Amino acid sequence: MENNWVKIFETSNPVTSQIILSMLRENEIEAYEINKIDSSYTFFGRAEIYCKPEQSMMAKHLISTQNEE
Repeated sequence: MENNWVKIFETSNPVTSQIILSMLRENEIEAYEINKIDSSYTFFGRAEIYCKPEQSMMAKHLISTQNEE
């Protein structure tokens, strides 16, 4: 992983994180997740999604459109 990736989304819901990650990949946006959610207590921690800086505006737009539905 390169150091210049930017965080574009954060949630405490692992299902939401996977839906957003899949949607980004379907739209050919290179993205990955860092899951910091505690496996024993799922209400502790966050899942973060990162992408390349040049794709971040499009990714944020897609996420906002997804959240409107």
